[in-house]
Order: sequence, then C-alpha cells, then structure tokens
Amino acid sequence: MPSVGAPTMQVVLATSNAKKLVELRRMVAALGAGRAGTVEVLGLADVAAYPEPAETERTFEGNALIKARACVAATGLPALADDSGLTVDVLNGMPGVRSARWSGPDADDNSNNELLLRQLFDVPEAARTAQFICAMAMVLPDGTEHVRTGELDGRITSSGRGHNGFGYDPIFLAAGQHRTTAELSAAEKDLISHRGQAVRSIVPVLLDELERLKGTP
Repeated sequence: MPSVGAPTMQVVLATSNAKKLVELRRMVAALGAGRAGTVEVLGLADVAAYPEPAETERTFEGNALIKARACVAATGLPALADDSGLTVDVLNGMPGVRSARWSGPDADDNSNNELLLRQLFDVPEAARTAQFICAMAMVLPDGTEHVRTGELDGRITSSGRGHNGFGYDPIFLAAGQHRTTAELSAAEKDLISHRGQAVRSIVPVLLDELERLKGTP
C-alpha cells in the first residue's frame, strides 16, 4: 500500500491479456522500488472501453505504437503497449506480426502451436531456429514517444512441453536452455525473455517520464 503522501501515478498497459498485465506489474514493482511515489499499472479492463485499433503495420514497433497512441487518445493517461511474436527462420520470419492470428480468425494458443508444428514437421532440429521478439512502446499525453525492443534466440521443439507462460512458450527452447519457456518459472522467464528485456529497458524511461510529468505545472 502506498505510504501517506506518496502520489500514485497511473499508466495503462493497452492489453486485455491478464498474464501480460501481471508480468508488467511484477517488473514495475521490482524496478520501481525505492522511487518516490507509486506507479499503478492499469489494464484495458480498468478503463472505459474504446475501439481497439487495427494493427496495420508490418513491424512490431509500428503496431506497438498504434496501440499505445490509441490508448492515450482514449484515456488521457500515459500508455504502454507491446507487440510481440515469433519469427521462424525457415519460414522467412513468419509468423512475425501475425503470430497471435497465425491459425486464422479463431486462433488460440493451442491452434497456433499445432499449425506451426505441422508446418515444421519435416524440418531437422538444426534448422528449426527462431526468435521471440518484443517491441514495447510508451506514449505520453504530451506526445512523447519511446520504443524499446528485446529478442530471445532459440529453436522450435518437436512437441509442446510445460504449462507456464502463454503463446508459443510450450514449443520454444531458448538458446542455452534444456526446458521450454513454458517449463520455466516466472522469475526464470523474466530474466531471459524478449518481453522481459523490453520491459526492463522501457520501465526506467517510464519512471523518469512520470516523474517529469508529475513536476510539470
């Protein structure tokens, strides 16, 4: 609970993904420890509903900015948004920005994973290299924008393992690991993940910008 007199600063993470929200809150709390004031991270469920924008860009950075800009315009609060996904070398970088919708309009994690495994069924282990990429955008009500990215190298396994995480975690084996990212604990994943890298890069910038806004008349 915030100490008496410590101002609470709000920021919205433009996502309906509860797991991403928990992840960001955990990292903001850790990286913001010792800072003056408290940062409250809201999700889309905590603000008035607004039409979510179409993700029309061909890059993770561009789509993250689209979502963050729309959130600021709708809420008037500083906003963070990420766009992340999986790039598979033998598929020429796909699924890429279409990672969440890879198996069609009714895609979910299971159907996306199953389709990708079918597409790679005859690809040898050495050629199943892939990268998780995350772009995290921050947009402030005064128009200030920042983007930070993270990348995790690895390969696609032949079958799913583990029940932690989400998305393609059960079929992704990070370089140097013997467990999929779905078999890692939350703390272990945070240390290496593409999203963890991007969040660790953007949160200090966020905290500095919130302190700047707090001091603006």
